[in-house]
Amino acid sequence: MAKQKKSLKRKIAHAAGWQLAKRGAKMLPFGGTVVAVALVGTDIKNKGLVKGVINSGIDAIPVVGLVKNGIEIVRGKDFLPDKEEKRNGSKA
Repeated sequence: MAKQKKSLKRKIAHAAGWQLAKRGAKMLPFGGTVVAVALVGTDIKNKGLVKGVINSGIDAIPVVGLVKNGIEIVRGKDFLPDKEEKRNGSKA
């Protein structure tokens, strides 16, 4: 049996689909960057100024932030721990 050749329209649709998929995959890591930038204030509040900025900076790097957060989920601990809460009435 002879193989049927793909029509020109089908070839164009197939190529366009791959181009869209590749572009979408490239953009996904940057969604994490937007979230990290939006949460800078929360990180600074929980970790302190220096640790919060460093943590948000690492999270904003597309692949590095993804790997860091994945490791933190597996470990169950942050690389940069939150600052200790002050108790009311204590002299610290």
